[in-house]
Amino acid sequence: MKKVIVSLMLAMGFMTASAQEQQPQTENVFNPHWFVQVQGGAQYTLGELSFGNLISPNVQVSGGYNFTDLFGLRLSVNAWQSKAGGEYNVYGPNGEGYKYSWSWNYINPNVDAVLNVSNLFGGFNPNRLFNLSAFVGFGVNVAFNNDEAANTKREIVQNYGNSPLQNQAVLANLWYGTKSYFTGRAGLMGDFRITDNWSVGLELNATVLSDTYNSKKASTADWYFNALVGVKYAFGKTYTTREKAPCCQPEIRYVEKIVEKIVEKEVPVEVVKEVVVEPIRRDVFFALNSTKVTDVEMVKIKEVADYLKANPKAKVSISAHADKGTGTASINKRISEKRAKVVTDYLINKFGISVDRITSESFGDVEQPFAENSMNRVCICIAK
Repeated sequence: MKKVIVSLMLAMGFMTASAQEQQPQTENVFNPHWFVQVQGGAQYTLGELSFGNLISPNVQVSGGYNFTDLFGLRLSVNAWQSKAGGEYNVYGPNGEGYKYSWSWNYINPNVDAVLNVSNLFGGFNPNRLFNLSAFVGFGVNVAFNNDEAANTKREIVQNYGNSPLQNQAVLANLWYGTKSYFTGRAGLMGDFRITDNWSVGLELNATVLSDTYNSKKASTADWYFNALVGVKYAFGKTYTTREKAPCCQPEIRYVEKIVEKIVEKEVPVEVVKEVVVEPIRRDVFFALNSTKVTDVEMVKIKEVADYLKANPKAKVSISAHADKGTGTASINKRISEKRAKVVTDYLINKFGISVDRITSESFGDVEQPFAENSMNRVCICIAK
């Protein structure tokens, strides 16, 4: 009975795990797409008058392409009106100051690089209610219709005298006709999702350009700030939903058991044969009462030297003699010493044998190694 219960529990567990594994899991994949955007709002041009006196209407039309869920490009045309103003009290009738303001029109095409901050930190989620983006860009501001500024300068000069200094100080950078300025800008956009393709949003941006834009002379650049609300439409399917690839499929592993068999291997014993070097003997003969080595005897000395070079551990012993049949004992002793020295010098100086490998002894006529008297005028060289 216990075996049946255990079997049923195992089967139920396996069925539950299988059902969980079979449930499809999906993921949303971003699709690159085009979009258009229409916005309207207000502009504040940085100046000396109060905030309310420098507000003007503003519109912007844009189109762009989102390459990834993070990065996109936008081409926008921002336009309508900018304002400026100032207070002038020089040469006033009673010293009082007058505030003047003037406006002009412009068109400002821009190219913006857009980064989706929400996707950067939170990952791609097409169902997110709010997405925050940041952008930077550049463009050209084409300003025109600056008649109000020209009229303002004329009125100030007429009301407050005709001093050359005054004329120069009032709207010193006044421009006429059409004027173009390079611009740089940056801003933030917040989009609220309505559907997969539609969203409404708020944009705040700041634009910087040349000091001459507002016709006044200053030591800093001119700025204007736009606050815009609008609607955005994305073309096509902005994302695709697909099943995730299974990541936890059960894996059957086969374990191969390896049995090692120990095989005793005979190791051949290397037999080292000792090489026995046979010693050599060479008898170097001399003429009566002479220590000169002839060419024939020099060959024997060379053979001893070759043997020593071929066997670096070998040494040579030299025993020098004189015949007893001629001369006195002292003369024979002296001549045998000279004969030993001659053979030793040839081995060292002519054939390059080290002195520590040579031993020599002079016997005079005390020892006669040969029975024939003339053969005892000899140096016997034994190398081993």
